[in-house]
Amino acid sequence: MSEIARQGGRAHDAMRPASIVLGVNKYAEGSCQIEMGDTKVLCTASVDPSVPPWLRGGGRGWITAEYSMLPRACTERTPRDAAKGKINGRSVEIQRLIGRSLRSVVNLKALGERCIWVDCDVLQGDGGTRCAAITGGFAALGQCLRGLQKAGQVPKEVLVDYVAAVSLGVVGGKIFADLDYAEDSSAEVDCNLVMTGSDQLVEVQGTGEQRPFSREELDQILRVGAERIAELIALQRKALDSIA
Repeated sequence: MSEIARQGGRAHDAMRPASIVLGVNKYAEGSCQIEMGDTKVLCTASVDPSVPPWLRGGGRGWITAEYSMLPRACTERTPRDAAKGKINGRSVEIQRLIGRSLRSVVNLKALGERCIWVDCDVLQGDGGTRCAAITGGFAALGQCLRGLQKAGQVPKEVLVDYVAAVSLGVVGGKIFADLDYAEDSSAEVDCNLVMTGSDQLVEVQGTGEQRPFSREELDQILRVGAERIAELIALQRKALDSIA
């Protein structure tokens, strides 16, 4: 089978150029813009001094997320959820995934009875928006928590680990990392992988879009994904260490 050429000539297991810029919103306690190729997501972390009613009095905090795409984030305009009167199912699924991923690396007891809202707005989408939202959402959350630490409101151990995510797939029989939209649309197998800085799995989403896939292929996907996530976490560390 001939090698499938990727945009920009990158290797099948390589990511697109990625960047994280912190402090892009002057009002939010934490914020960043993450870019992975042509996918661009604005993430903000905001502190709410209260928790949901079902958590009140328990001494624990909460991390929750909202996700949306701007109307012209993609090739065709899509109406805002507010115009339709309800949040679409895809957005609900993704924001729950973001929330689960971020909570997995936060000591909610150490956070105290406060809630941090992480808002992820896709400015431009070209594949992998949920993974970029998780990776950027953590960077914004990390900046927010460091600010609370400096203010003496939370202990250092509130942040247990780093977390990031990457999209993967099988295209033309090869494992591709960080798929753009065209690759994602033609992938035989489509996966999203969320992992921590200590190489622990948080979530594995894998679907045989065109065919079933083998355990050997899954092992290869996990290996390539772990390598790419390590690169993303190094990018997060560099951004967060610059404000330490």
